[in-house]
Amino acid sequence: MNFVRFTAVGAIALAASLAGFAAGAHSFKAGPLKIGHPWSRATPNGAKVGGGYLSIENTGSAPDRLVSVSVPFAARAEIHEMAVKDGVMTMRPLDQGIAIAPGQTVEFKPGGYHIMFMDLKQPLKMGELMKGTLTFEKAGSVDVEFKVDSIAAKGDDGAHKGH
Repeated sequence: MNFVRFTAVGAIALAASLAGFAAGAHSFKAGPLKIGHPWSRATPNGAKVGGGYLSIENTGSAPDRLVSVSVPFAARAEIHEMAVKDGVMTMRPLDQGIAIAPGQTVEFKPGGYHIMFMDLKQPLKMGELMKGTLTFEKAGSVDVEFKVDSIAAKGDDGAHKGH
């Protein structure tokens, strides 16, 4: 009887531990920078571009800058900004990267800052984790995984909050 109870308690503890591990798998750290829930949308077969989204929080006392992103599933990745000015939507690459001031969180989300995956080598399929590397001016490089969500994901449905 005690063996059965121990096994059940052990199984519950293991399941809770693994659930915590899975949740933590979508936050990454580079020095004082916390990278939250990198994600992307699924792409249809034949698509040549995709988008990457995440948050970067600077918990340190000095500014840093995201200077580049690299991914093995696309020929290149670029840091972009999308904005609406005078009713016209524009998108432009940020060749100098993006600064993250101390105490600031920069959100990469649809309709704003984002990472463009150019010349995709394969479709991004829902449920997959796609590897990438973020490179910062001071904190250096950190490997991340972009979780591929549905093709219609908007990032504002609560599924990405707290990750």
